[in-house]
Amino acid sequence: MSTNPQGALTGKAALITGAARRVGATIARKLHAAGANIVLHYRSSAEASLALAGELNEIRPDSVVPVEADLLDLSQLQALPAVATSNFGTLDILVNNASTFYPTPVGDITEIDWNDLIGTNLKAPLFLSQAASTALRISNGLVVNIADIHGMRPLSRHPVYSVAKAGVIMLTQSLARELGPSVRVNAVAPGPVMWPEDGMDKELQARIVDRTALKRPGSPDDVARAVLFFASEAPYITGQILAVDGGRSAGGW
Repeated sequence: MSTNPQGALTGKAALITGAARRVGATIARKLHAAGANIVLHYRSSAEASLALAGELNEIRPDSVVPVEADLLDLSQLQALPAVATSNFGTLDILVNNASTFYPTPVGDITEIDWNDLIGTNLKAPLFLSQAASTALRISNGLVVNIADIHGMRPLSRHPVYSVAKAGVIMLTQSLARELGPSVRVNAVAPGPVMWPEDGMDKELQARIVDRTALKRPGSPDDVARAVLFFASEAPYITGQILAVDGGRSAGGW
């Protein structure tokens, strides 16, 4: 990866879902610092989204547009790519980052759980990528899906989430074939880079970190750097899943 990405994405526009907070906000800051204009999607985090848009627009005026949408409503989802093209004249990068995550132990799984976890993690990336495909073909653009190492091996007590992220991995590979040669499609599969907002037992955190080869957690910036790599330095890479997990997927599950 480049040590000097500043300006690498000048003139390009990125649509990032779930971009108001956490990993999504870090990706937005990273791509913006490299020169990209940003469509900052959020569902309910209006205050955080407006604050981030204000922060980035202060750095470079009129470079960020926040937009609210429920990604499970296909009619709202269809309109998102046009926000980029109408404001910035182009859509070059789609980052499917928005996600829901919570346990669904067998015996307690409901249809609501299924529809939410599959909908947010898999259905929305598919239909948003489809909606964005025309604009991305024009720009010879890129889709980056945020998957999860647990799409490769399941996370205990999270079967629906694991199935959804496994679907994202296959979606990435399928779309790389379907949208090529003009659009590249890759995925970043994070490991322990940010703990759930509702907390996690400290002993469990320690066990997870101990299973990595690097014996330390990562950070949202590690994920954002991988997205920037695909966006700025990987013109001949498509259909690939990049694990950003400190080596956990190399063994020691």
